[in-house]
Amino acid sequence: MTVKHPIAILISGRGSNMRALIEACARPDYPARIALVLSNRADATGIEVARQAGLPTKIIESKPLGRNRLAHEEQVNAALEEAGVEVVCLAGYMRVLTPFLVGAWKGRMLNIHPSLLPAFPGLDTHERAIEAGMTRHGCTVHLVTDGVDEGPILGQAEVPVHPDDTPHGLAARVLEEEHRLYPATLATFLLNRAISAR
Repeated sequence: MTVKHPIAILISGRGSNMRALIEACARPDYPARIALVLSNRADATGIEVARQAGLPTKIIESKPLGRNRLAHEEQVNAALEEAGVEVVCLAGYMRVLTPFLVGAWKGRMLNIHPSLLPAFPGLDTHERAIEAGMTRHGCTVHLVTDGVDEGPILGQAEVPVHPDDTPHGLAARVLEEEHRLYPATLATFLLNRAISAR
């Protein structure tokens, strides 16, 4: 019988990668279950998707706290601990994290980024890849560290960049790979973590 490790998914918007993880976690042989879906925005459409899937959800809005990122992260961390989470998956969570939350989940927080890191950290990755004349582009799952998109790489997937590509078309192809890569990489990460803990 597969051991299902409790994970949390943090979102800020529609949560398309969250949907891929929900589908994966629904499989009996997948080594994770979703203990919490948390958003920093009340209008994140992904929250309703999670609720319809019968998952525990929580909204901890960041906007009312203004620039006090630590106060927000303390509430987020408390919610993660209360849910009994082992691993956190960022899925379109549009917050630059402070050392507090990164440190609390060191080695246990994953993120997916739409480029082949270390190329193109940050935003507008598809536009930048086309402007740079890249022939290959893709996505990366990595551990979260204090540096933005600088953590150890756990998995990558590539797509070709066509001569007539637009940022929108390239983004759509990369997103398809993200939906495959994130669940597969998370499963490998959880299994390796379980083996090393024996």
